[in-house]
Amino acid sequence: MMQLSDFNFELPTELIAQQPLAERTQSRMLCLNGLTGEYVDQQFSQFPALLNEDDLLVFNNTRVIPARIFGKKASGGRVEVMLERLLGDSEMLVQIRASKAPKVGGRLLLGDEAVEAEVTSRANGFYRLRLHDERNAMTVLEAIGHMPLPPYIDRADSKLDQQRYQTVFAAHPGAVAAPTAGLHFDQAILDEISAKGVRQAAVTLHVGAGTFQPVRVDDITSHEMHYEYVEVPQATCDAIAATRARGGRVVAVGTTVVRSLETAAKEGALSPFCGETNIFIYPGYRFNCVDALMTNFHMPESTLLMLVSAFGGQQNIRAAYQHAIAERYRFYSYGDAMFITPSKEAAEGTG
Repeated sequence: MMQLSDFNFELPTELIAQQPLAERTQSRMLCLNGLTGEYVDQQFSQFPALLNEDDLLVFNNTRVIPARIFGKKASGGRVEVMLERLLGDSEMLVQIRASKAPKVGGRLLLGDEAVEAEVTSRANGFYRLRLHDERNAMTVLEAIGHMPLPPYIDRADSKLDQQRYQTVFAAHPGAVAAPTAGLHFDQAILDEISAKGVRQAAVTLHVGAGTFQPVRVDDITSHEMHYEYVEVPQATCDAIAATRARGGRVVAVGTTVVRSLETAAKEGALSPFCGETNIFIYPGYRFNCVDALMTNFHMPESTLLMLVSAFGGQQNIRAAYQHAIAERYRFYSYGDAMFITPSKEAAEGTG
């Protein structure tokens, strides 16, 4: 049995990045060779040198929406609402923090505008809210919402976060957490990569707040992932097929890209996909279409750590993380980067 404790490690709290660096590309980068277990310290600005002319970079082009709302119950108690997903023009699936859980049928007054919302149902820790406002839910969020910084960033959001907790290639609104591997890229480095002849493609995965939900079972194989919306277009499938034909690598920028592509290739052959996924990737998984991974450093016992352990090798990742801690790398969303090539076990399924 693969246990949750297999993915635990001690992380000094001062290594959790609370602010972005002055420039996106200033991050450090730990490069891990999954076949040998060897790793080397670099700077993210050196990333283009790791790519070959025939490679394909795949990004997640989701856009973070202002998904955190502060308000109060009609009775006066304060609440914090965190959007999980929009359910249409006037309904939202949310998490609610309050001193006392609101009841079904209860009313909330959200933001400085006191937008009225009704709790219509509750299930599995999530609430369904119906807005009583002539504007649609997205417009309301744009008016009263805050950037949804992760729970481990211990401060209020700022104007800087509106820019920096968003990738430069963000296009399709819907995420309530950033695809953080993409935060390292600025337009100059994207241009440098393109000038080298490396192609680029995109998927869309709207990251949900459930990405921060802890695994609560000792046997990780019985963990149930939250669902997220994914779109893998025909153009990306075609770009991957062309990359394979010319002998290049598919380089995923972030775990969300891995989950998107592996969802679309679940039956073995990659094909366009539009729908929901709750794919859970942990050691033992055989990858179908990802050859290298750019990612950040992830939380202990998280499903993201399990995914990178499946790709780079569980012992390799553990050793690399201990090195990163010893060398004072910055962890999590605003932290430093890793570039990982697959372990022998992970590589057996690709190509």
